[in-house]
Amino acid sequence: MSRKTTENSFDCIAFKRRVQAEIYKEIKDLSPEEEIAYYRRCVETGPFAELWRSAQRAETQRRG
Repeated sequence: MSRKTTENSFDCIAFKRRVQAEIYKEIKDLSPEEEIAYYRRCVETGPFAELWRSAQRAETQRRG
């Protein structure tokens, strides 16, 4: 069995580090409460917002 090697132009680690640096710049001077609010806003408006709302609804229904 041979392995197929492909050329990948996307550097996942570099991307992760760049995004982390951007987030750090945005939150570095925030209080803990402001930081929590920042992350909540990101979750509520980000690409997975509907999935998050769905999970919250399911949890609410589970609790009764």
